[in-house]
Amino acid sequence: MKGVVLITGISAAGKSTVAQALAERLPRSAHVRGDVFRRMVVGGRAEMTPEATDEALRQLHLRYRIAAKSADMYYEAGFTSIVQDVVIGRDLERFTKMVLSRPLQVVVLAPDAAAVERRERARGKRGYAGGWTIAQLDAVLRDETPRIGLWLDTSWQTPEETVNEIISRVGEAQIEGD
Repeated sequence: MKGVVLITGISAAGKSTVAQALAERLPRSAHVRGDVFRRMVVGGRAEMTPEATDEALRQLHLRYRIAAKSADMYYEAGFTSIVQDVVIGRDLERFTKMVLSRPLQVVVLAPDAAAVERRERARGKRGYAGGWTIAQLDAVLRDETPRIGLWLDTSWQTPEETVNEIISRVGEAQIEGD
C-alpha cells in the first residue's frame, strides 16, 4: 500500500482507530489526523453545525487543505500517508482533488446508525455534542456523498478485521484515473 489513503466516515465510525491500526501495519507511514488542525484554531474557532456558518465552512475547508498538503508532504518524504477525518457530502470529491499525490485510495467506513450509537456511548470523547445527531450525519453520508472508493459496512467488524479488509481490497479503494 503506497500513496495516500483517506479514511473517512461519520463521527464514531471508527476512523481514528482504523487509521492508526493501518498506519501501524505499514513499514513507513504517517497518520494525519484532520481534527488536530481544527483544534489548532484557538481564537475565533467556528464549529461545524447543521446550520453551518460561512466562517465554519471556511475553517472546515482550511482544515482539509492543511490535511491534504500534510499528506502530500509525508508522501514526498517516502511515507504512506493515512489521512483520517470526517469528509462527507460534496466535500469528499473536493478533498480528492486537494491531494496531489497518487495513488490515492479512499476508504469510507459506513457502519449502520445503531453501531455508531453503540460506539459513541463506549468512547471517551463525544462526536455528537455540537448539534449534529447520528441520523443527520448518517443521512449526509448515505444520501449526499458520492460513491467513490471503497465503502465498508463495519458494523460488526473489529478494527483489525477492517484493516485486513482494507489491505486485501486496496485496489477497490483507488480513485479512478490514478
